[in-house]
Amino acid sequence: METRFQVGVITSPHGVMGEVKVYPTTDDPKRFKRLKEVTLALGKEERQVEIEHVKFSKQMVILKLKGFDNRDDVEKLRQCSLYVPRENAVHLQKDEYFIADLIGMRVVDEKDQEIGILQDVMVTGANDVYVIRMTDGEELLLPAIRECILDVQVEEGFMKVHILEGLL
Repeated sequence: METRFQVGVITSPHGVMGEVKVYPTTDDPKRFKRLKEVTLALGKEERQVEIEHVKFSKQMVILKLKGFDNRDDVEKLRQCSLYVPRENAVHLQKDEYFIADLIGMRVVDEKDQEIGILQDVMVTGANDVYVIRMTDGEELLLPAIRECILDVQVEEGFMKVHILEGLL
């Protein structure tokens, strides 16, 4: 299980006062208003930084990070990821999961036969689609709906599924 989650990626400086544009990688960009600090991943180095203020512009989040006070300071932050620890993650509803916890999970059918490994989650308008690398090397696209996803055990690292007729 992941101990931290990515909430955004810095895309560029914003203005001359040390603000940055952040592409949010969270379902709820408004959550930045509640964050007091984030972990800034600077290549192999990481640094805890306080958030001084938050604004929103179109689909982007504009952040002012403490200690970065001009455009030159933030220019080097392009493409850096921002993380929060699990305890600061959004609260999930029943049958909701963090994608990071699902990736790499073993997938079995109703008879506990190994199907493969969950490789990716495609977020679509209607429902998510799980991309499963099957044991034979083929790829299975399985809709994340109640009829298909029978049980998810995040702690144990597996999910039990029912493959609807015609999906294989």
